Amino acid sequence: MTSSPHVAIIGAGYAGLSAAVELTRAQVKVSVFEAATVLGGRARVAYPDGRTISNGYHQLFGAYTETLRMLRFLGVNPKTLHTRPFDLFVPERLGLSLSSLPPPLHLSLGMFGASGLGWQDSLAAMRLYWDLRRQRYALRQDITVTQLLADTRQTPLLKELVWNPLCLLMLKTPAERASAQMFANMLRNTLFAGRSEAEWIVPRIDLSELLPVPATLYLSRQGNSVHTAAPIREIQLDEGLFRLKGNASENQLYSHVILAVAPQQAGKLLTGLEALTLLREQIDSVPTENMTTVYLDYGPEVSLPNPVMHLPGPPIRWLFDTARLGSSTGLVACVSIADEPRTALPDEELALDTHHAIERIVPRLPAPRWSHVIREDNAAFSCTPCLVRPRTITPIRNLLLAGDYVESDYPSCIEAAVRSGLAAARQLLRSLPSA
Repeated sequence: MTSSPHVAIIGAGYAGLSAAVELTRAQVKVSVFEAATVLGGRARVAYPDGRTISNGYHQLFGAYTETLRMLRFLGVNPKTLHTRPFDLFVPERLGLSLSSLPPPLHLSLGMFGASGLGWQDSLAAMRLYWDLRRQRYALRQDITVTQLLADTRQTPLLKELVWNPLCLLMLKTPAERASAQMFANMLRNTLFAGRSEAEWIVPRIDLSELLPVPATLYLSRQGNSVHTAAPIREIQLDEGLFRLKGNASENQLYSHVILAVAPQQAGKLLTGLEALTLLREQIDSVPTENMTTVYLDYGPEVSLPNPVMHLPGPPIRWLFDTARLGSSTGLVACVSIADEPRTALPDEELALDTHHAIERIVPRLPAPRWSHVIREDNAAFSCTPCLVRPRTITPIRNLLLAGDYVESDYPSCIEAAVRSGLAAARQLLRSLPSA
């Protein structure tokens, strides 16, 4: 072991950079390596046609406590985050807003006051709340969300307009395949926790600027480094230390490695380490979901009936009016989560199809001035029942994993990535000899 630790972090997404910041706070030397030229991992900026947009639309909730705490530590101006009380709006069918009263009154009044829901629907929603709370949100057996909703006698309307859309948004997995335990976790942390925890939080700036840029500046000020366009091909063991193949300084040895890349890349980087064969197979077998985001520019004169809307039918499921959510892009982001057959259309046809879907709810909608489609293969892991996710620690000492697919109470999201980075850093710090 070297006289003082020097940690290599592979991946400059939200997980890797959160780990780097936490280690730097503890005065540990860190070097971060990112294969891309843009920071942020999956939550990064894209530049189609000279415009600046996010590489797929991401939203945060008030319950994303570790993400918000990290942003505060890095000195991110709170005004860069647009906060909006939670509401669920389906054109001509549903208008649901939570009350500002303490739980469970916030949910009860919201449900009974929602337009489009009857008293039977509202009673069913409260039945789900009390059933999960009675179990302390720890299900006796992990089942699908569809089965959970059937067991708690949720009404067809409530399933169609509330629970199934929220499951898809939060877990990135359709209800018929999604984990009821993970759905319970998210309801506990957001909708059922209180109005502030369920708030929509939308960055006014792109996701590369939100956390990655201030994190990189912080690391630089503390004498640590972030290397972009620095792909790592392989991790090698050298008498208890680590060497990174592909790094410009391959002669450098590291005391620890935190592998903070997507599972598709993680398995490849572990190929040369025989002790990790079973772990590599586990990572490679993590099921994934695809996401498609269609960006449409209608100009400032067009706005949606609500800043956040759910559309029950294909090709899109969620609409975000970014101008009304405080973004400078002023685009409408149209998100399809999981595979919808019509998202396989060519880009121009999909953009037109999406425009026609919006046209049904916005009268006299002009043709979009600009459109762009971003398709994210393997964008999130499939949050299925009883899914065994890799742990932070690995069979090789001082080699740790980070990423939203690593074991936690959260599904694939920014909060899960930040938490995994912090968990890896804290595990590493616990392993260091005390001064």
